[in-house]
Amino acid sequence: MRNELRRLVRDPGLFVVVVLVFASLGLFIAFPLGRVLQTSLFPRGVFAPTYFKYFLEGRPYLLRPFLNSLTVGTLVALAGTMVGFIFAYVVTRTDVPGKAVFRWIATLPIISPPFLLALSAILLLGRHGIITRFVQANWGFTWNIYGLPGLVLTETLAYFPLAFMTLEGVLAGIDPALEESALDLGASKLRTFTRITLPLATPGLAAAILLLLIRSLEDFGNPIVIQGRFPVLTVQAYLAITGMYNLPLGATLCVILLIPTVVAFILQRYWVTRRSYVTVTGRPSTAGLRSTEPWIKWPLFGVVCLLSTIVVLFYGMVFYGAFTKLWGVNYSLTLENFAYVFSTGATYLTNTLKLAGIATPLGGILGVLIAYLVSRKRFPGRATMDFLSMMNFAVPGIIVGIGYILAFNTPPIQLTGTAAIIVLVFIFQRMPVGIREGIAMLQQVDPTIDEAAADLGAGFFRTFRRITLPLIAPAVVAGMAYMFSACITSISAVIMVVSARWQLITVALLHEVDNADLSQAAAYGVVIVVVVMLAIFLLDFLVGRVLLRRGKHAR
Repeated sequence: MRNELRRLVRDPGLFVVVVLVFASLGLFIAFPLGRVLQTSLFPRGVFAPTYFKYFLEGRPYLLRPFLNSLTVGTLVALAGTMVGFIFAYVVTRTDVPGKAVFRWIATLPIISPPFLLALSAILLLGRHGIITRFVQANWGFTWNIYGLPGLVLTETLAYFPLAFMTLEGVLAGIDPALEESALDLGASKLRTFTRITLPLATPGLAAAILLLLIRSLEDFGNPIVIQGRFPVLTVQAYLAITGMYNLPLGATLCVILLIPTVVAFILQRYWVTRRSYVTVTGRPSTAGLRSTEPWIKWPLFGVVCLLSTIVVLFYGMVFYGAFTKLWGVNYSLTLENFAYVFSTGATYLTNTLKLAGIATPLGGILGVLIAYLVSRKRFPGRATMDFLSMMNFAVPGIIVGIGYILAFNTPPIQLTGTAAIIVLVFIFQRMPVGIREGIAMLQQVDPTIDEAAADLGAGFFRTFRRITLPLIAPAVVAGMAYMFSACITSISAVIMVVSARWQLITVALLHEVDNADLSQAAAYGVVIVVVVMLAIFLLDFLVGRVLLRRGKHAR
C-alpha cells in the first residue's frame, strides 16, 4: 500500500487523474444512490423507515410488486437463456445453413428500444391486434396479453441477445477435440452434449441467467406499456414519485429493487466469472466440428427458423404499423405518421442526437481512462474505483434517474430541467460497457510497452495519449458506438430527468403509446431503429479505417 501511494505521489499527472476520477464517480454515482437511501430512511430528516416496516409486514402494495418483479425476472432469465443458448449452439456447434442470418437476427433486438417489442406485442396480440382479430373471427377465442404473459414474452425477446452473445463466445471456445474424443469412444451425440458440452458451458449459462435477471428486474419500458394489472417495482417507483408525489415511497421501492439486482450483479461479476473450465491449451488442436446428423440438424434448424420468424414478425409489425392510418380502425397505408414525426417530433429527435453526441465522446474517453487506470496502474483504492465505475451497470435506470432528481434538485448543484443532467445520466449509466471493452482490449497489449515509455521519462498523460490510446482505438470507437446507440434508445433513467425544454424521442414514443396513438408510436420506433443502424454502419466504417491505418503504420 505504501509503495503504491509513493508511486502515485511521484507522478503528478496520475495523481490528478485518479483524484478527478474518484471525485466524478463519487459525485455522479455514489452520491445519487446515497440520496435515494437517505430519502427512504430519513424522509423528513429523522430516521423513519415507515415503508420498510410496511414491506416487512407484507403490505400488498409493496410486497406484490416485489414478488411480481422476481417472478418475471426469473422466467425471463430462464427463457431468454434457453433461446440464446439454442441460437449460440446452432451458430457455433452445428453446420446448419444460414448461420450468418441467424446470428444477425439474434442481435437485432439490441438496436432498438426494448419496449418497442411491447408495442409490437400490442399490435399483434393486443385487443385490436392482427393475430387477435384473426383468431376471434375464426375461432372466437380471446386472451389478454397484458400482465405476466406479455411481460415474459417481450422481455425474453428483448434480452435473449445478451445471453446469445455471452454463450456464443463460451461455446466457440470449447475445443472440438473433446467432443471428437467422446464420439470416437462410442458416446452418442446426446450423451456427448449432456456430459461434455453442457458442463463446459455451465459458467456461461450461469452468467447469462444472472445477466438477464438483472436486465429484467431493471426493465421499465416494457412494464410501463404492457404490465396491465401486474405491477412491478420499476413502474411502481416511477408512479409513486410522478403520480403520488411520494418521494419516500418511491425511494423505498428503489432500495427494495436495488437489493436483488446488486446481489445478482455481484454473483455474476465476482463469482461466476471466476469459475471456468479451461479447454484451450497451448497445444494446437486439429479437430473440427463433424457434420451434424440429419435427425439433430434439421430439428434445430426448424427451431431457430421459428424463433427467427417470431423476432422478424415482431419488428415487421412495427414497420407495418408505422404506415397505417389509424391502428385498430383504419389500416390503409399512409406516410402521415412519418410527416408527424419529422414535424412535431423533430425537436425530440434533434435533442436526442445532440445530447447523445455530447455524451458519447465524453463517456467514451472517461470509460477508457478508467479501464486504463484499473487494469494498468497500481494505486490505493483501485478496486473501489473499479467497483464504483461498474455500479450503474447493476443499478436499474429508474433508480439512477430518481437519484439524480434527489441529488441535483437544489443548490449548490442544481441541474434539474437542464441538458446537463441528461448528459450526465447518459455518461455514467452507459459508461460501464466502454470500460469493459477497454479492459478487454488492454489485456491484449503487452504492459511492457507502457513500462518502457515510463522508463524513458514519459509521464502519465504522454504515455496514455501517445502509446495506449492509439493501440486500443478500435475498442474506444466500438465503445462509443455502443454508447451512442444506448443513449438513443434509453428510457428508464432519462424519463425522470427530461423537461419541457429537453424532451427525447424515446419519451415521445412512450407518450404516443399512452395516448393509444399506436401508428405514430410505431413511426417513432422505425426512426429510432434507422438512426441506430446508421450509427452501427458508421462504427464499422470508422473501425475499418482505424485498423487500416494501424496496418499501414505496422508495415
